[in-house]
Amino acid sequence: MGQFKLTNIERVKDITKEDFVKNYYKPQRPVLIENLTKDWDAYDKWNLDYIQSLAEDQVVPLYNNQETKGKQKSAEPATHMKLYDYIEILKTQPTDLRIFFYDMMKKMPVLAKDFKYPDIGMKFFKRLPVLFFGSKGSQVLAHYDMDLADLVHVHFHGTKRVTLFSPEQTKFLYRIPFAVHNLEAIDMTNPDFEKYPALKHVEAIQVEMKHGEALYMPSGYWHFVEYLDGGFSMTLRAFSKKPKIALNMLYNVFFMRHFENFMRKRKGQKWIDYKNRLAIKKTNKTLKKIK
Repeated sequence: MGQFKLTNIERVKDITKEDFVKNYYKPQRPVLIENLTKDWDAYDKWNLDYIQSLAEDQVVPLYNNQETKGKQKSAEPATHMKLYDYIEILKTQPTDLRIFFYDMMKKMPVLAKDFKYPDIGMKFFKRLPVLFFGSKGSQVLAHYDMDLADLVHVHFHGTKRVTLFSPEQTKFLYRIPFAVHNLEAIDMTNPDFEKYPALKHVEAIQVEMKHGEALYMPSGYWHFVEYLDGGFSMTLRAFSKKPKIALNMLYNVFFMRHFENFMRKRKGQKWIDYKNRLAIKKTNKTLKKIK
């Protein structure tokens, strides 16, 4: 067992559009901006009580920390629950149940009045601000976003820890074929270097986010998320204009995702086991080359 080689995130209190584009957006470097949301209504209003007051009778899908098995889809919910009741759990007790990719504009559009898109040089896709909810102890599997967007991730209510891995680290992370995550059996909080030796070479950037802080995650960056308290976050996304990234995004969204779910439905656990073996074989082969 061990720990990744960690460096702390670069932090700035405020930043101009010119500085952000020059120092972070163009070179694709993560940064945490502490005061980006201080002038938003959301900074003062958004907490679990406020979201709960707007929940009405909405029912939401919930995801947990368990590995997907058999013929389950790659992103299949563990259960469903009323949003009001789920937030009550977040306020009172730990749970590994999470809300993933809550489409704000469809399900709670009134929230759009409470924030504004930052003027930092990114062309945001304004139809898809999404929320994520979790409780103390819940984790999000290490992954990168399938659409390869540049992300501004803003946290509200409580704290969370985000560990970032650049795309260059992919070769050491035991990425699963036809997916955007790594081996689900790996404990990212205490990686087993004996069982997964390539992880010894992984370099990561880590940040603890507090209420209102905004994290810029460049396209293709892996992120492993740990909720330290019950809370929620909003992600704003901007799509890359680079042809190679755009083509990879189209492949991921329109082919890879559907092929993966087709194979899971047809082959079940055999397909999952085959891909896990392939991930280990491919990563260890890369490890031998660098030695």
